[in-house]
Amino acid sequence: MDDVFKALADPTRRQILDSLKNEDGQSLGELEAQFPDITRFAVMKHLKILEQAQLLSTRRDGRRKHHYLNAVPIQEISDRWISRFAAPWAQGLIDLRDGIEQGMGRKKA
Repeated sequence: MDDVFKALADPTRRQILDSLKNEDGQSLGELEAQFPDITRFAVMKHLKILEQAQLLSTRRDGRRKHHYLNAVPIQEISDRWISRFAAPWAQGLIDLRDGIEQGMGRKKA
């Protein structure tokens, strides 16, 4: 899980993941074109880190290598670190809303 956090810490890698979320299966050339300020080698290095963190998977098609977003590690982080802390707060807000709506309903009647 540390690899995932380290990979997500870099804004360029987050942008690559966002790009793959919008259009999955992009090649290195397609991804590189979206980052004119960095070298092809730098994009390759970012892709390698994302792949090592299992945030993307690849598939070869002849000489081209297509990159695909793998959201499973991000979902695992959400399940472990976010959902269990957010659930009580969300339930509290739902209970508050329901209480207010019930109170307002009584005043109208």
